Amino acid sequence: MKQEITRRINLLRSYMNRHQLAAFIIPTTDPHLSEYTASHWKTREWLTGFTGSAGTAVVTQQSAYLWTDSRYFLQAAQELEGTAIHLCKDGMPGTPSIPTLLSEQIAKGEKIAIDGKLLSVDQQRNYQALFSAAHLTLATTFDPFPELWSNRVAMPHGLATVYPLQYAGQSCTEKIAQLRTHLESEQCEVLLLSALDEIAWTLNIRGTDVSCNPVVISYLLITSETATLYISPEKVDHTLAVHLQKSGVTNQPYTAIDYALQQLKKQRVLLSPSSTNYHIYSQINQSCSIKEKTSPVLLLKAIRNATEIKGLHNAMVKDGVALTQFLHWLEEATPKGTETEVSIDQKLHSLRAAQKEYQGESFDTIAGFQANAAIVHYTATPNSCATLKGNGLLLIDSGAQYLDGTTDITRTIAIGEPTEEEKRDYTLVLKGHINLARCQFPAGTRGAQVDILARLPLWENGYNFFHGTGHGVGHFLNVHEGPQSIRMNENPIPLQPGMLTSNEPGLYKANRHGIRIENLLLVVPNQTTEFGSFYRFETVTLCPIDTKPILTSLLSAAEIAWLNQYHQHVYQQISAYLSPEDQQWLQEKTAPIHSI
Repeated sequence: MKQEITRRINLLRSYMNRHQLAAFIIPTTDPHLSEYTASHWKTREWLTGFTGSAGTAVVTQQSAYLWTDSRYFLQAAQELEGTAIHLCKDGMPGTPSIPTLLSEQIAKGEKIAIDGKLLSVDQQRNYQALFSAAHLTLATTFDPFPELWSNRVAMPHGLATVYPLQYAGQSCTEKIAQLRTHLESEQCEVLLLSALDEIAWTLNIRGTDVSCNPVVISYLLITSETATLYISPEKVDHTLAVHLQKSGVTNQPYTAIDYALQQLKKQRVLLSPSSTNYHIYSQINQSCSIKEKTSPVLLLKAIRNATEIKGLHNAMVKDGVALTQFLHWLEEATPKGTETEVSIDQKLHSLRAAQKEYQGESFDTIAGFQANAAIVHYTATPNSCATLKGNGLLLIDSGAQYLDGTTDITRTIAIGEPTEEEKRDYTLVLKGHINLARCQFPAGTRGAQVDILARLPLWENGYNFFHGTGHGVGHFLNVHEGPQSIRMNENPIPLQPGMLTSNEPGLYKANRHGIRIENLLLVVPNQTTEFGSFYRFETVTLCPIDTKPILTSLLSAAEIAWLNQYHQHVYQQISAYLSPEDQQWLQEKTAPIHSI
């Protein structure tokens, strides 16, 4: 495979020579700037062999590089070994940015290329400014992969389906009316939506175009009078056609979006420069004016309605039942020494699949034992997976798609007897998790302001984790969504009632162990005082947290009380749906703990 990667890079260099390109940038996305993409657009993975979901490759005539974030440092190092591709650890001291590195290596006057369909408007402007300052030209009209990738996977053509109102809680007609009201308030006539989850939410449709993400490859144009979905015709059956027609939505071929934008005349177009690709942006008729703002769908989608919240709780019960069955099975199976990281994933999948309204996984399960758990987005394979033998920590990060909600949960389980170091590290992560879960905060609070609660116990001991503490989660949609987040980076969006966010502090020690504890939190009103309205987090995930690795001496009375209350709630919510054996096991695992 390493020789094949070299061959592919050389093919790209030959293409670059023919077109007089000094460097080519290959991001990890699609024309909708998605985090997870259909196989057709996995060009960076095809070129480099790196399988992580985030990263940007850069190829020059002499060198090749891959930038990725801290979640993938260990994985990327392993997968790139022997390829001559240099790993650049994004965000770490000493790692140059892509423009900085290229401006140092490429002679003035040379041309840097990137496919404009895989580049947001914001990113194009940033690159343009930086490259121009270095006297380099940015070209956005080149796409070498139709020529280079001979057996490229076709674009997905699965049917789009209607998402029933009983789960959505709001009709497509009502959502479009909201967006038209927003258009009017912005004094615009046209709204362009490119983000796949935003389109799926607006039209109450779902699909199978991207693994684990029930979205449909499409664009959506909404005006004061019309709404047009640009979608491959083979994806629209009679049921969907009727749904769209009743909702006042017409459909045109996916490839017709360029022509439609070219035909706009003297209209004001509202779009998000962070979620619209530069190619599409450049197709808008020059007689139009463009207003650039964050998509109004982001916030509307993030704040769940009453039906969605009810569905979320139902989904958590089903997921909790499957997880409890799994953890009970795991405890009995591991002493045999025959289970692997792959086999336990398969078992968990089978238990979830038995639940009503199960639609699939919300992302590929991460199951890492001992040192593998320190690889934040580790992927086990049948040829390389570890067997669960001996002592160590097992990290399992998984999630499911149900018609009534999306789940995402991480548990770290002690297999055999944990060491004192593992217990201490585990307890510090748990303390951070509980700190955030217990938080009460005033209206207007942003995620960056509460992030420290999850990190403080680690910081006090000289530890840290480099991924975010919390991300938004869709409603039978993408497992990662915005606009809210909890992380060290500043995000201006305040946490608001109805938002669902993960709580997942962790600690990763390379070649030793990895720990993460994750639940999902729903923002809910708490109280109003003379100082204003205050909100809190309601933990909605229902699954016991392993108490075996806890050093209770490190927990405060309030932290122990929270854990005991959480476990009591878990038992109350899901025990009635369990077999007597699983119920007895859950009762033992949710029994109160006490400080030593």
